Amino acid sequence: MAVGAGATVARAASEERGLSGYASDAALQAEINRLWLSHDVDLYQRVDMTVREQRVLLTGAVPDPQTRIDAVRLAWQAPGVRDVINEIKIDDTSTLVDETADAAIATKLETRLMFDRSIRAINYSVDVVNGTVYLMGVAQDQAELDRAIAYARDMRGVREVVPHVRLKGEAPPPGTRPDGAEPAANPYTAAPVL
Repeated sequence: MAVGAGATVARAASEERGLSGYASDAALQAEINRLWLSHDVDLYQRVDMTVREQRVLLTGAVPDPQTRIDAVRLAWQAPGVRDVINEIKIDDTSTLVDETADAAIATKLETRLMFDRSIRAINYSVDVVNGTVYLMGVAQDQAELDRAIAYARDMRGVREVVPHVRLKGEAPPPGTRPDGAEPAANPYTAAPVL
């Protein structure tokens, strides 16, 4: 267990966001998971989340619009969230075969990124939903980002690639709220209205 914890710390420290950014993102993810679980176990099981630089990427497929709204609303309730990127699809037709194919695409893409010396794969997160690849993280430069996107596009079974990646040296995008206004510390703490 100590070796695993040490590897996690070493990995986190070598990412662009650093150890404190990793810890902050892990705490946000834990809080959002807690909120989802206390609200609806089905929501927790259907929606996937990636947190980087206090930006929350939500992916997955849910059966109805209300579940999608609830996932976003609850994510905003976690203190410190700067942005929620809603890529949740309303679709109740995904099968175990689809989920297996998505997992295979994600694993192959992560492996390709890892073995390409021109890409710092540690700075990327890969999520795949129904053949759509979502990339999130920090690219060293535009050439690296273009290379990562090209790998994703060239994979069998990929329908679309959606990058949520910033370039190193660029400030993280400012937080946004669902209504487009400038972010408040926590836009849904008072009376949530969607």
